Amino acid sequence: MKIDILTIFPEYFDGPLRSALLGKAVEKGLLEVRVTNIRDFTPDGKVDDRPFGGGAGMILKVEPVYRAAKSVMTAGS
Repeated sequence: MKIDILTIFPEYFDGPLRSALLGKAVEKGLLEVRVTNIRDFTPDGKVDDRPFGGGAGMILKVEPVYRAAKSVMTAGS
């Protein structure tokens, strides 16, 4: 089984993917997990922006998410 994870916090997955059942599955070659940092697909490392309609909070920019997803899908084929 292959799983691709797109994230802006790739370090969060180091521990969980090496422990318990997931870690054993990876060791045995039953599971392949690739963690992709969305920030790698921006020129400046910034992936968030203000909401277009105003209001509180931040949103992810679509461009780096799209480029990261396209990269993962291309590498997987």
